[in-house]
Amino acid sequence: MAKETAPGQNKLIEIVINGTLVEVEDRDLTFDEITLLAFPNFERTENTIFTVAYSRGQGNKPEGTLVAGETLKLKKGMILNVAHTDKS
Repeated sequence: MAKETAPGQNKLIEIVINGTLVEVEDRDLTFDEITLLAFPNFERTENTIFTVAYSRGQGNKPEGTLVAGETLKLKKGMILNVAHTDKS
């Protein structure tokens, strides 16, 4: 049986983004996917800068920050705080 078809492998994971409970299927999310979940209707420009911080994370790095291009391994109950600013 393939790992992705094994029982329990396709469960939704509950995480908190900016104080809102969000359910996601993927166990790993990219920086861009996280910013889109946090601000789905925000108009992005070349001057937009996002900051992603997390806590209650996996194993040896339960808290930290994420930068563009990185991927975060999710854990149930993980808390993500996403902010955006315009560089001037």
